Amino acid sequence: MASVTTSSSKAPAHRYSHTAIVLHWVLALAILGLFGVGLYMTSLPFSPTRLKLYNWHKWAGITILTLSTLRLLWRVTHRPPALPNAIADAMPTWQHWAHHGTHYALYALFFLVPLIGWAYSSAAGFPIVVFGVLPLPDFVPVDKALAEMIKPLHELSAFALIGLAGLHIAAALKHQWIDKDGLLKRMLPGRH
Repeated sequence: MASVTTSSSKAPAHRYSHTAIVLHWVLALAILGLFGVGLYMTSLPFSPTRLKLYNWHKWAGITILTLSTLRLLWRVTHRPPALPNAIADAMPTWQHWAHHGTHYALYALFFLVPLIGWAYSSAAGFPIVVFGVLPLPDFVPVDKALAEMIKPLHELSAFALIGLAGLHIAAALKHQWIDKDGLLKRMLPGRH
């Protein structure tokens, strides 16, 4: 990955840029909200409300896919701040591996979950029309058997994403409340 600058938004070198912070929190809230809607809508009986929520869920998934692309492009062109030396030195090797592995896995799932959902919707014969006006091409051909194979993959990948997000949150809170090392401030909005 090529890195151009630390930031174009004049954030201190130890903090993420304002753009990175906004993308982080918007994507985080969107993923958590969409996961909740996904759980809720699948429990509803067939109804106009369920159909509306499924369409909304698909639109939001495409929005998350778009935000994920923007976030990845930003990350590739703007090096994130290095862990402060005191924190990096205090972390055992396994925590460094977990730190990097969790981030890579999260990025992969940012793309896999919506792409698998798009494939499922296409295979099931329900095209995605973003906001009811922008029809997207089918990701795969209509094939009910394929749809049945893909459906559990979308669910499993969504649960994996939420599980990793929970691990990421737990690690951030550990740094904030147990280690008290100020690491969380690097991603909080505002000036610190």
